[in-house]
Amino acid sequence: MTAKSAAAAARATVYGYPRQGQGRELKKAIEGYWKGRVDADALRATATELRRTNWRQLAEAGIHEVPTGDFSYYDHVLDTSVMVGAIPERHRAAVEADALDGYFSMARGTQDAAPLEMTKWFDTNYHYLVPELGPDTVFTADSTQQVTALVQALALGLTARPVLVGPVTYLLLAKPAPGVAADFDPLTLLDRLLPVYAQVLTDLRTTGAEWVQLDEPALVQDRTPAELNAAARAYRDLGGRTDRPKLLVASYFDRLGDALPVLAKAPVEGLALDFTEAAAANLDALAAVGGLPGKRLVAGVVNGRNIWVNDLEKALATLGTLLGLADRVDVAASCSLLHVPLDATAERDIEPQILRWLAFARQKTAEIVTLAKGLGGGTDTIAAELAANRADLASRAGSALTHDPAVRARTAAVTATDGRRSQPYPERAAAQRAHLRLPLLPTTTIGSFPQTTELRTARADLRAGRIDSAGYEERIRAEIGEVISFQEKTGLDVLVHGEAERNDMVQYFAEQLTGYLATQHGWVQSYGTRYVRPPILAGDISRPEAMTVRWTTYAQSLTAKPVKGMLTGPVTMLAWSFVRDDQPLADTARQVALALRDEVNDLEAAGTSVIQVDEPALRETLPLRACDHPEYLAWATEAFRLTTAGVRPDTQIHTHMCYAEFGDIVQAIDDLDADVISLEAARSHMQVARELAGHGYPREAGPGVYDIHSPRVPGADEAAALLRRGLEAIPAERLWVNPDCGLKTRAWPETRASLENLVTAARTVRTELSAS
Repeated sequence: MTAKSAAAAARATVYGYPRQGQGRELKKAIEGYWKGRVDADALRATATELRRTNWRQLAEAGIHEVPTGDFSYYDHVLDTSVMVGAIPERHRAAVEADALDGYFSMARGTQDAAPLEMTKWFDTNYHYLVPELGPDTVFTADSTQQVTALVQALALGLTARPVLVGPVTYLLLAKPAPGVAADFDPLTLLDRLLPVYAQVLTDLRTTGAEWVQLDEPALVQDRTPAELNAAARAYRDLGGRTDRPKLLVASYFDRLGDALPVLAKAPVEGLALDFTEAAAANLDALAAVGGLPGKRLVAGVVNGRNIWVNDLEKALATLGTLLGLADRVDVAASCSLLHVPLDATAERDIEPQILRWLAFARQKTAEIVTLAKGLGGGTDTIAAELAANRADLASRAGSALTHDPAVRARTAAVTATDGRRSQPYPERAAAQRAHLRLPLLPTTTIGSFPQTTELRTARADLRAGRIDSAGYEERIRAEIGEVISFQEKTGLDVLVHGEAERNDMVQYFAEQLTGYLATQHGWVQSYGTRYVRPPILAGDISRPEAMTVRWTTYAQSLTAKPVKGMLTGPVTMLAWSFVRDDQPLADTARQVALALRDEVNDLEAAGTSVIQVDEPALRETLPLRACDHPEYLAWATEAFRLTTAGVRPDTQIHTHMCYAEFGDIVQAIDDLDADVISLEAARSHMQVARELAGHGYPREAGPGVYDIHSPRVPGADEAAALLRRGLEAIPAERLWVNPDCGLKTRAWPETRASLENLVTAARTVRTELSAS
């Protein structure tokens, strides 16, 4: 096909779409099902209608080929485990008794069966359920969910493309099941898994699928020759079968690198590449392999992970370069639109001119359709859209919101001394022990306590004007009083105020900093039914006034025990926001760090002796390629130290991280120079404690002994057993006892019981230590 005919044939498509619905109907239906207010048929009916709504919206917008299989009740990787029959033995009876309840038991756990481990999906804030595999794993095909969705889309008269997690990525994301040797490599199961994928592909072809997309984002990471050979073998096997649909292998989030020649040679009909995160690298690599003659190329030229309007002329230039490199060039977002909110037009509180800078899922869909039209028909066919786009880009570039001379001058004046504590850790530790006088194995929580119905109602009443600020603050004071009282009665050693006043750990601060925009309806799935509204980091950042001092000092006035000041760190403030794309991330991080440094110093001046600066996103934001790690880790750790280094030696700085592969960044954790770090460890069986020990981590650490992402209550014996395992790696004088993460999403009954068991476990192990 000539470049001209490839352009004329250009089609618009997407890889996935937000699942929740305009009013988060899916979240409400699932949580209603868990509470017994919604039955299974009603839940399935809600899901069916949401899928139909999504497909119709896409088709009406001009999308030529809609995705199926991207919708999930909880997580698409968990759905893949169900599809291939990789059900952990402890959940098998539940799945066989009731497929839906068994599915949720794998995600959330039951009192008798722990859930699957949960961690971040590459460098996003989406969490997936980690497959558990071993040498005895038997795969069996179950394409029910995938076939059902395809049938529904085809019944609407739509061209539909099922989207599946690819077999290589699935195995690379998996971990050895409990009881399996830690060095077991799930990729050794590839030959056992491929026939199952082949059966699913056959089922989809029989149902009417012309194309099936197999997502292989793991191939944009550094891969060994053995892993690349596995990818070659996988697609030689699947591509060589005759009873299958056409195969589109998709990658995203970074450059494909050494995997591109492997996939280009594979007997598959198409590739999908990211031309936003790694446009130049993927373009060069495509040219180096001689393009994709005879194949379909889906070009991800609209950023699927951020919310800024696309530069349409730049994207068209990229698409024009791709013509001639493939038999057919189609237009798409760089990845699933799962990672952005649904519709920017729902935002009523953002200034109309600024709103034109933003593109959520529906607006990105329109951009994709416009680009496909322009590619096929020429720029004259989209002249009005191009003119409007140029005006929007110019408006943003020239806005006073994006440039504050005072902020830029302060950032430019930062020196290396600003990021160093005044004394080394051993001297600080001695000063802190003398000042705080904590027992061996001190107990604490991560920060948040349950957000009760009363709290949420009070917040809604304040927004609606049904109560005034005085009434709202009275409710907050009462909640803080109850939280402090409970912690004292339970026997916790370092307390928190519970964060009753906070809506979200990033949004709360963003709403008080200049340069940020907050949305009312910009919900994005983090995991399961947990949705967040990432704020938009639009301009230069500063802190007009103290943000947390008032409520922290109020809580401290209610107790003689230390109360932690609680802040979200600069990297997490970036990672869990939609960041500006018009300056380096390092520059933005320093601006946020300086604003937070002011807050840390004000907390200390107000008498706060323990200050926690959470950085759960430090690992999440790690670039996918190792060659990009040093630059990122240098500015990320610098930003944390810039936030925290201005305090006295006897002020104890904590940080917290959760649900990520910490072993990859142990040196960076060390470089933060925090006095205490708390980390998720319950689901991962204290793996992080061993990783810290292997590194020789010299400071205090609290690997979690209570998994807060499950409703189950761990017994005191279970918590004590985890604590003893932690002591095998970390000396008692440096070990803290705490949950994995904050308690905001939990209910009070399970929180009370779990924390009481946690304190009992700590006391039991203290007694054992004193007797030994």
